[in-house]
Amino acid sequence: MSQPIALLSVYDKSGLLELAQGLHDAGVRLLGSGGTAKKIREAGIPIGDVADITKAPEMLGGRVKTLHPAVHGGILARDIPSDQQDLQAQSISPISIVVCNLYPFTETISKPNCTLADAVEEVDIGGVTLLRAAAKNHARVSVLSDPNDYQEFLESWKQGQGNVSQNIRSNLALKAFEMTVKYDEAISGYFREQYASGDLPEDKLAGPVQRIALRYGANPHQKPAQAYVTEGKLPFKALCGSPGYINLLDALNSYALVKELQEALGLPAAASFKHVSPAGAAVGVELSETEKAVYGVDDLKEPLTPLAAAYARARGADRMSSFGDFVALSAPCDLATARIISREVSDGIIAPGYSNEALEVLKKKKGGKYCVLEIDPTYEPPAVETKQVYGITLQQRRNDAKIDAKLFGNIVTQSKELPQEATTDLIVATLALKYTQSNSVAYAFHGSIIGIGAGQQSRIHCTRLAGGKADLWWLRHHPQVLALPFKKGVKRAEKANAIDLYVSGEVLEGGEKAHWESLFEGSVAPLTEEQKKEWASKLDGVACSSDAFFPFPDNVHRARKSGVKYLAAPSGSVMDAECIKAADEHGIVFAHTSLRLFHH
Repeated sequence: MSQPIALLSVYDKSGLLELAQGLHDAGVRLLGSGGTAKKIREAGIPIGDVADITKAPEMLGGRVKTLHPAVHGGILARDIPSDQQDLQAQSISPISIVVCNLYPFTETISKPNCTLADAVEEVDIGGVTLLRAAAKNHARVSVLSDPNDYQEFLESWKQGQGNVSQNIRSNLALKAFEMTVKYDEAISGYFREQYASGDLPEDKLAGPVQRIALRYGANPHQKPAQAYVTEGKLPFKALCGSPGYINLLDALNSYALVKELQEALGLPAAASFKHVSPAGAAVGVELSETEKAVYGVDDLKEPLTPLAAAYARARGADRMSSFGDFVALSAPCDLATARIISREVSDGIIAPGYSNEALEVLKKKKGGKYCVLEIDPTYEPPAVETKQVYGITLQQRRNDAKIDAKLFGNIVTQSKELPQEATTDLIVATLALKYTQSNSVAYAFHGSIIGIGAGQQSRIHCTRLAGGKADLWWLRHHPQVLALPFKKGVKRAEKANAIDLYVSGEVLEGGEKAHWESLFEGSVAPLTEEQKKEWASKLDGVACSSDAFFPFPDNVHRARKSGVKYLAAPSGSVMDAECIKAADEHGIVFAHTSLRLFHH
């Protein structure tokens, strides 16, 4: 049996001499490149140069050292007759061990005075090639990329008298592959910033924009932050302002929702997002005169387009939660929609386009800093999505479940009639849940979310929270509310807050009460409990959907109190029969779906 050969070529020389001595003592022939061979030789340990087998010197200032058939043939050769014949024909000896780590690219680019030329020189070519070749052939070759593995490997080599177990070789190969991936990610990330970043001037862009820098992450102390793609181009661009990290979470989730709503129902859709959940979502169903007043668009000069109606509904469903929202539109923003947005406190908008008039209106918001994003309507995200939590990468298939009328075909109650309007509302509610932090329950009416309970650990609390919002939404339609005598000049946000306090029956005291009363001309009579009860009884035909099964019938009973006539939830609860019984008690049409929609 020929003497085994180890090839050593490392930048990080930690533990190198101990490894080299151990391998030499075990009868391994050592070959090294450049500074690696020099260090080992100076320590008095016999080692040959790579040039001894390549018969070629290092060249191009060290750029080419190990890139040679004598090296890679020796590494990649398998224990099969044809490979062994090739080695013999070329007088190449097999290499059994490769010890290699890479130039410190990440450390170099982190230096404040690093130039592009400095970074380029730290892109390791030969080292990566050695690692990949040895890792590919780990059925025979051991590859050491981490000095922390040297001691364990030496012990295994000595105990097996040169025969290392396949498990050890496999684990070492995996580490080498992971090292090259991490290295390549650092390199591509750096050059993406140099050649494809949205903040570069036109003459510096080498191709489509793949990256934008963000001011910070979820909080100001979380720096640096960025958004990027690793292939193709970034599917959105900023026409005005600049998005933050949470802006993008809202924008991308909300656009996915409205795009699906329009695809499912054939109507333009809008959403009002806050902290990665919808405060409201709706499709373009025409508004009645009362609804125009409730949603604060009765004084709009421009005629309400279907898209404008959709946003008026989405924003007006829960005005308190929509304060400072991120807007998503499924169709190009028109002037009427932009006029509504211009009057509201909002952080930004994403849409597949803008009319010139609409864009001019939006660009004036927030002193010209309003975030206006245009997204490519043909963009399709990858089928697999990943996220990292506490250093652990999680991966799953993207939730591409289609939600349409067929989902509600399994009606399990005595009442079976599900009119088209109710189906539309169930689709709106269910699609909203798909993009709402779980647990979640949504109520919908007239093509719009009217109450959503998001992010609750208890299902009944979701149902109550959503129902409570729906109740307040309905009370805002009360004639006494619509006739509240606000003083001239009261801002829209102040009106929304005052109305919310009024319909919720919040007990006000001291300065808070005085401020509230100062918003009106004269005194304001409260809504009595009898008035509220009588008005609540008039709401009927509401649709309610849940992102998972109802564990107890209390959810059904609570939903009915807010006018729910149509209900949808996955089956699977041990209490399914009791929930159906409760629905029958109230004459509710209950569809069991086969789709859970948790979202986190």
